[in-house]
Amino acid sequence: MRAIHDVPAPAKLNLFLHITGRRDDGYHLLQSVFMLIDWCDTLQFELREDGGLSREDLTVELPPDDLVLRAARALQSFTGCGKGAHIGVAKQVPAQAGMGGGSSDAASCLLALNRLWGLDLALPELERIGLALGADVPFFLRGHNAWVEGIGEDIAPLTGETALPHGRFAVLKPSAGIDTRTIFSSPHLKRDTSAAKIMGFAAATTENKFEFGTNDLQPVAQALCPEVTQAIEWFASQGLKARMTGSGSAVFAATSQDIDWSSAPVGSTHRQCGSLDIHPLAGWASSAR
Repeated sequence: MRAIHDVPAPAKLNLFLHITGRRDDGYHLLQSVFMLIDWCDTLQFELREDGGLSREDLTVELPPDDLVLRAARALQSFTGCGKGAHIGVAKQVPAQAGMGGGSSDAASCLLALNRLWGLDLALPELERIGLALGADVPFFLRGHNAWVEGIGEDIAPLTGETALPHGRFAVLKPSAGIDTRTIFSSPHLKRDTSAAKIMGFAAATTENKFEFGTNDLQPVAQALCPEVTQAIEWFASQGLKARMTGSGSAVFAATSQDIDWSSAPVGSTHRQCGSLDIHPLAGWASSAR
């Protein structure tokens, strides 16, 4: 195999995000539902026999050493593989949005290079590499919408009787971004939300699932970034109830109606998206050796 083209890396929405405590080491305990959506980056991979790694930015300029290159190096280091790759990245998912774009790119990179280089690593091995790159990477590797707890490492797939209904969403990312560390270090962050139950969430109606709980990071984010409030208020002017995803700054609202974006905040990035039942690359790595 010399190349793998058109590799998707879908974004996610946090339907809710509760902070239920804080460990002695400073890590926050959370509960959330991660939902995959069809707003995707696209990656291209060409084999390099010299072991070198290079990246071509096909849409927007990316940082010199992004998660894609870091994932590729980590896979080489873990396996001792002497092969390399030239990686093209068509970036569509906005950065600093709380949509997991960088983590998703890293996961798709690991899955694609595992195949391109003929490594045959099982999913648990890829997850071990991915977790060192970012807490959200294992979620994208597993490929299912999920109930997430702990510090993000406890991932329960939402399938069967707990499967999420299909949803349509309007998503808007303001021009401003937010530093995640600043939010989590704020003394004003609520850190004692009562724990929810996965079956309680599963029993909720479709509408209630998409409006379940709160995003505990949102009040702090709004205080730090007025553009988040502006985005939420813009959705309200369209008759929609919006909330922030992840650590922001993107906000979303469940809606089946077509959105007229002509009055959306200046400089924002926006799109109407559908949920995904499963990651497009699910099954690219075996679940066990």
